[in-house]
Amino acid sequence: MEDTAQPTRTRHRPALIVLVVIASAACLALGWWQWDRFESASGTAQNLGYALQWPVFAVAIFWAYRRFVVMEADPEAVEAQRKRSGPSEIAAGILPERPTATDFGIAALNDDADEPGLTEYNRYLAELDRPHRPKDAP
Repeated sequence: MEDTAQPTRTRHRPALIVLVVIASAACLALGWWQWDRFESASGTAQNLGYALQWPVFAVAIFWAYRRFVVMEADPEAVEAQRKRSGPSEIAAGILPERPTATDFGIAALNDDADEPGLTEYNRYLAELDRPHRPKDAP
């Protein structure tokens, strides 16, 4: 029996490669600039942190491009990996309980019915407001 499987064709994307190279070069240039700022008289530890961080971003760009190429070349393997890993469930009791939302306006209305002094005060305020209300208002 003859093997009729098609060889996998590597797709080259010049625009994507140029984008990766330009983005990585920009990250390295920013790292160099931050290093120069760190070595200057006004340089701070923050500049040193950024000087070390920008090259990591450049490496991450190359890693993401490589991951994209591998995933594009073999989508079946990617799907198999996704099915194997599956969603992970968190055991009950590990996460803290979520707070419940309380509508304080409704709670305040329910509390008002129990206090006769507050009810009488609200009635007094309504009488004071009555002359200022328009005729068609409830």
